Amino acid sequence: MKDREPTDAATAPLRKVAVWTPHLRVRTRPDGTQIIAQADPLAPPARHMSDRIAHWAEAAPDRIWMAERAAGGDWHRLRYGELADLLPRIGQALLDRGLSVDRPLLILAENGIGHALMALGAQHAGVPSAAVSPAYARLAEGAKLRQIAGQITPGAVFAPDPDLAGIARGVLAGVPVLAALPEAAPGRVHQVHAALTGDSIAKFMFTSGTTGAPKAVIQTQGMLCANQAMIADCYRFLTEEPPVFVDWAPWNHVAAGSKVFNMALHFGGSYHVDAGKPTPRHMAETIRNLREIAPSWYFNVPIGYDALCDAMEGDAALRDQFFSRLRMLMYAGAGMAQRTWDRLQALSVAATGARTLMGSGLSATETGPFALAAVADVAGPGNIGLPARGVTMKLVPQAGKLELRLKGPNITPGYWREPELTAAAFDDEGFYCIGDALRPVDADDPAQGFVFDGRTAENFKLDTGTWVAVGALRAALVDALGGLAQDAVLTGENQPRIGALLVPATARIAALLGPEATLDDPRLTALLRDRLSDFATRATGSSTRVSLAMWLIDPLDPAAGEVTDKGSVNQRAVLANRQALVARLHSGGPGVVALS
Repeated sequence: MKDREPTDAATAPLRKVAVWTPHLRVRTRPDGTQIIAQADPLAPPARHMSDRIAHWAEAAPDRIWMAERAAGGDWHRLRYGELADLLPRIGQALLDRGLSVDRPLLILAENGIGHALMALGAQHAGVPSAAVSPAYARLAEGAKLRQIAGQITPGAVFAPDPDLAGIARGVLAGVPVLAALPEAAPGRVHQVHAALTGDSIAKFMFTSGTTGAPKAVIQTQGMLCANQAMIADCYRFLTEEPPVFVDWAPWNHVAAGSKVFNMALHFGGSYHVDAGKPTPRHMAETIRNLREIAPSWYFNVPIGYDALCDAMEGDAALRDQFFSRLRMLMYAGAGMAQRTWDRLQALSVAATGARTLMGSGLSATETGPFALAAVADVAGPGNIGLPARGVTMKLVPQAGKLELRLKGPNITPGYWREPELTAAAFDDEGFYCIGDALRPVDADDPAQGFVFDGRTAENFKLDTGTWVAVGALRAALVDALGGLAQDAVLTGENQPRIGALLVPATARIAALLGPEATLDDPRLTALLRDRLSDFATRATGSSTRVSLAMWLIDPLDPAAGEVTDKGSVNQRAVLANRQALVARLHSGGPGVVALS
């Protein structure tokens, strides 16, 4: 396709796509607490996800459900009819091995068809599964893996990779390790399956555990199905044609493992497992897949979108293929810079003559995850939208902010075998305390959506007692640095000034200054100082003025929890692991750029 005539992306039309038209009901209590919900009720959800599998197996048995790259590089595909045939066989084999709610299936595997079949086969038989990051198995001699197993007491481990299987046998002595899909002739699995209800536990999803032991969040069939009913109301275009997904995000995280994974099943879509990741080493695999498969709904974290923009800006064929049937771009995991947003929209306009809908949201493992979503046509990132149908949002004034609490059929009943933690997670009205703060885009019109105003656990006070809203400031700083930094970790608790440890965007720095440029290059230091100074002039006070910065020369360490499996930076883990560097930043040591 030839490039189109240059068009201003800001004034280009939006590609037509069917999404919700929300109608809010807002009540304000005398203490300032707001109760906000959609006025329209949520459509009745499915009984459990297997109902949707059965539907598509009958309606479109030959449609591709899932595809992954085989060893030779070709796509291995499984169809809906084959999926429905395999699940009772796998489920029966697990029941024959004595698996149950109290002896669930632990999955220690990367994303793939085998992983998916084991999880769904277990669900079909009423056996919860728990997908655990393979990285956990390699951390501290398997300490986190041992903690997780201690909480859920697995009856078996699925580990098709020989290395991971060996680790599991050593760490989880006595727990059977399955290296291949088990099958058995269906028997009592049919009766067990027929007895499933919305309260049946489908899986356990683990929180990151960066500040303690990972917590096993209960995910019921009702939660999963309610989430999909909410998504169907919000992203209405998904019902118009079978969606196509090309997704890399790990299934041990709720955004991919529950939301996107089940979106394919609910809407009869095709899920292409992307073995790439938004890292310099693995991004080429993502680009390879996107050259072949054009998604209709696409998710990535901002750093992944930056890398994708770099590739598409030099390759019109890739750009045109990527946008050819795309209906929506979704970002999460970190705040997106305006520059990245503008690049994506410029590429969309060059490929199609129109902008593509871009949105985000707010979710948690405990919310299933879908809770708040943004699908309005807006000019830039930051808006996380409105509560989905069926979700009631409570905003409680706390320390000058609005603390978010949520209630709905998508909310977890609690943490497995942790009654005290469960009780502490809910307020006296049964609202889940998510730990985030929000602020309205327009204080006089809640329908305009809300903006993330920081994690209450991440925010800190300067020595003056002034609160720093980390989330919003971090995103604004990265945006102001104009592509020099991929992300930032903010510092300054009990200090007079805010500092930032910057994750360098090495490819962008090399493009600006040449491949020979290093992080101590005087030209880079001058450029950083100029952009930091410009950002400081726009500060409204000490809580928004970043006056200290230095580069993180040693790469972030995923094994130490500094980077999540989704590619986002874990602020708390970096601060805990690099205390000496934080001290150096605030004492004015070598490499520090300090504003007066």
